[in-house]
Amino acid sequence: MKFHPAIPAMVLLGAATFMGCKKVPLTPSHPIPAGSVVFRFTRTVSGPVEFSLDGTRLPIQQLPKGATSLQLKGLTPGKHRFVLTSQREIFSPDTGELDLSGDKGIYQVTLVQKLDSVLYGKPDPLPTAEGIPGVTATLLK
Repeated sequence: MKFHPAIPAMVLLGAATFMGCKKVPLTPSHPIPAGSVVFRFTRTVSGPVEFSLDGTRLPIQQLPKGATSLQLKGLTPGKHRFVLTSQREIFSPDTGELDLSGDKGIYQVTLVQKLDSVLYGKPDPLPTAEGIPGVTATLLK
């Protein structure tokens, strides 16, 4: 019996795709409290991660082994504009608007792609983030 050459290639491609996929939960495992936002990343982010909310940069404690989500606490109800950036990753969505209600928080799945680039020397250090009183941003494993 002779197989068409495309059949083994399709089997190998299907196996590689299946083995390389990691499931990311589309819904949170527990309810998100009011005034909170969780950005769940599709892959581990090594950082450094920069986050701006309504034009103000928030300080974020970086984790040495990477993070799978970013949690914001202490937000007021209403609309907020955000920008999410990193030197080593690309996020989608990286900008947008959060519409917080007074009774529950927001859970958002964020696609991450690694950005491999050749940099010679060290990048300039970023200025310290100003922050917003009462708002905290934390990377979680």
